[in-house]
Amino acid sequence: MLDHIGITVSDLERSKEFYRAALGPLRYELLKQTPSRISFGVTRGHGKSSDPGGDFWMSPGSPHLPRLHIAFNASSRAEVDSFFAAALAAGGVSNGPPGSRSQWHTHYYAAFVLDPDGYNIEAVCHAADSEAGL
Repeated sequence: MLDHIGITVSDLERSKEFYRAALGPLRYELLKQTPSRISFGVTRGHGKSSDPGGDFWMSPGSPHLPRLHIAFNASSRAEVDSFFAAALAAGGVSNGPPGSRSQWHTHYYAAFVLDPDGYNIEAVCHAADSEAGL
């Protein structure tokens, strides 16, 4: 099990605002902020971060090459849809709209966006329709 991940971004403030909007539907909140580091995490419910500092960190610098793919777990398909809409509204670029990805498994439902630095960000729900609140 992963505890946390960190990325470098070309514009910390721009990325902060993008991720605040895009990850909001997944219950992620801004937890820590200094001039050189920002962290997000879930503080309650599905996906709660065990580290009070959060599980998704970013700092200023040159973005990683090749660009990373980071998948965030969603508790429902509706959360995946909301993530996608929020990420696009915040300036993300579609890299795959919400939908089933049965090539990975029967209930895989995901959406993909490219963040301001080109990282491939995914929200994914693994639950069947009936388990995902639909």
